[in-house]
Amino acid sequence: MTLSRFPLCTLPPEAEALREPVRAFLRQELGGRPHTKAGKSWMGYDAEFSRKLGAKGWIGVTWPKRHGGGEMSALSRYVIVEELLAAGAPVIAHWIADRQSGPLILRYGTEAQKEFFLPAICRGEMAFCIGMSESDSGSDLASIRTRARRAGGAWRINGAKIWTSNAHRCDYMITLVRTSDSPEKHQGLSQFLIDLKAPGITVRPIRDLTGDNSFNEVVFQDVLVSDDSLVGQEGNGWAQVVAELALERSGPERFLSCHALVKELIDRLGPKPDARSAIVVGGIVSKLAVYRQMSLSIAARLNKGENPATEAAYVKDLGTTLEQDIPEMVHGLMESTPSLDGEDYEQLLAYITQFAPSFSLRGGTREILRGIIARGLGVR
Repeated sequence: MTLSRFPLCTLPPEAEALREPVRAFLRQELGGRPHTKAGKSWMGYDAEFSRKLGAKGWIGVTWPKRHGGGEMSALSRYVIVEELLAAGAPVIAHWIADRQSGPLILRYGTEAQKEFFLPAICRGEMAFCIGMSESDSGSDLASIRTRARRAGGAWRINGAKIWTSNAHRCDYMITLVRTSDSPEKHQGLSQFLIDLKAPGITVRPIRDLTGDNSFNEVVFQDVLVSDDSLVGQEGNGWAQVVAELALERSGPERFLSCHALVKELIDRLGPKPDARSAIVVGGIVSKLAVYRQMSLSIAARLNKGENPATEAAYVKDLGTTLEQDIPEMVHGLMESTPSLDGEDYEQLLAYITQFAPSFSLRGGTREILRGIIARGLGVR
């Protein structure tokens, strides 16, 4: 791995020009919003907010106009995403579809799939979740056991997915299943578009430490889907899912999940913090600046049609490590005690402290990411 794989990237003027209109929209829609809600960051849910964002043309901005998109660059999308996260906007209703489900359909889907799904996603009217992780599979995605068997002109799916964010509110899932047996576990995998209201699907909530149930288990029992639901080629699921994960791991959501807490800390410390506080805040901000540049570099490479999967693993591992350290660093500087029953700041600190352990799980565990990096370095 060399630094040349993270070429410096400067946002072009047309991308920067989006920043102020997005900020004005966010001031109008989110003005006076409690800090505790901003602390949920990209896990905050508000379907009406997503529809308003879609009406502005800020979902699916990189996609072709004939599919409802804006034909902008990945760097323009980066600016929109950065502003949404900095404001703590409730984006999860469209987040997964905009970030990876839509791009996956655009790259591998049929024309009929593109015509049906992409315009609705751009309008903020169709929510997606990810069907990858399974119980008893640990962090090894290739060891999944959910199966799809041919049943006449359709497929019959049995199995279960777990840690599925927001499944209870979503319309569709793109799920990875095994469609044939193979001695090579990365082969025989395929992806399907599944209507979560289909007969045979059960969504079971999993409560986290904060009391929320953003995670779910999704069970498939003899769920029938048509051939038209297959995404890409049968058996090509592993290659497709690896390309999809590069979209998931490199964005600013991998180092801005604690932005509301860092902002609150800086506001409370004021313009003249003591030396210890200045060192801690300086350390956080300097790392954020580096990770932002690495993330921007990957956005520029995605914009060129490249697949920087290894570099994306770097960003997620470094970013989530910082995100998990921030609550403890903030707590060490301030006298407040985290409390879900306290004032806004105490609730914010309590929520992020309790939710932070999930940062290194969602989108690939630390062990998986470091395995990818090791292969990229040629030492595995």
